[in-house]
Amino acid sequence: MGSTDKPWFAAKRFGIGSGWPIAWQGWVAAGLFLVGLFGAALFVNWPLNILLEAIVVIAFFVVNAAKTQGGWRWRWGGDD
Repeated sequence: MGSTDKPWFAAKRFGIGSGWPIAWQGWVAAGLFLVGLFGAALFVNWPLNILLEAIVVIAFFVVNAAKTQGGWRWRWGGDD
């Protein structure tokens, strides 16, 4: 199998969502997320930066949910 099957983010132990990146692709995605947010905030004027930041956040959430180990679901802290 290719590297596309490997998760990029660890699952959170409690709650829903993902935790820290566990692969270099996850770190790159997190870095691009931060660059996108700060770039939109610093270099784009008001109405457009809200739209760009929303697009960056939604895109990061979609990638994050798709590449989280075990997917996004509620966890209670036990070994899943």
